Amino acid sequence: MKKSVLTRYRVMAYVTAVMLLVLCTCMIFKYGFDTGETATLMVSQAHGLLYMIYLVFAFDLGQKARWSFGKLLWVLLSGTLPTVAFFVERRIAREVEPLIAGAEREPARA
Repeated sequence: MKKSVLTRYRVMAYVTAVMLLVLCTCMIFKYGFDTGETATLMVSQAHGLLYMIYLVFAFDLGQKARWSFGKLLWVLLSGTLPTVAFFVERRIAREVEPLIAGAEREPARA
């Protein structure tokens, strides 16, 4: 497995988590203070698009790391809960980095 697979996942995990926090803030302004309806619409659409990209990258990482279905599902759903993606991303990075280091040490197969 290449390091770029983990890097793509980590970037999208952070971007998705930040966008979800921005979306939550917009929702508070929209429903709590009755302002920012247009901003909420724009942010929600951007978050939806970025979340789909996150799903693709997380699924790719999960397939290459050979995760169980339950673990893969947990990682995929972590992008829907505010702040959870930050913690899950760190844990996944710690678990996957030794796999990447081990793959780099193995000689290439013909």
